[in-house]
Amino acid sequence: MASAFVAPGQQRYLRACMVCSIVQTYARFRDGGCPNCEEFLRLQGSQDQIESCTSQVFEGVITLADPTKSWVAKWQRLDKYVAGMYAIKVSGQLPDEVRSTLEEEYRIPYIPRDGSEAEIDQ
Repeated sequence: MASAFVAPGQQRYLRACMVCSIVQTYARFRDGGCPNCEEFLRLQGSQDQIESCTSQVFEGVITLADPTKSWVAKWQRLDKYVAGMYAIKVSGQLPDEVRSTLEEEYRIPYIPRDGSEAEIDQ
């Protein structure tokens, strides 16, 4: 969890992944990608992917130490992700080509984290 520390002057560089809603600095997405979605988003080293698949506009933050044991993580559909900081709501939509890849190749249904689509009970 210590690696998730963000200095006060760096908070303006925070971005949230539009798929899993993890919150990291732009530099962390660039250097390491998304710890939950890197396999299909390929954010590491790609400025274009970071800008189209993450958003600077998000609401609220949840810090999860153990997502598997948290009812909040389950409620936010974060219980299968790594520990870290997550946005409650992320504004924006994935580009159509990324969404198609996600749903067709990886068989992962995309549920926007901005509240624009009804939640799916699982």
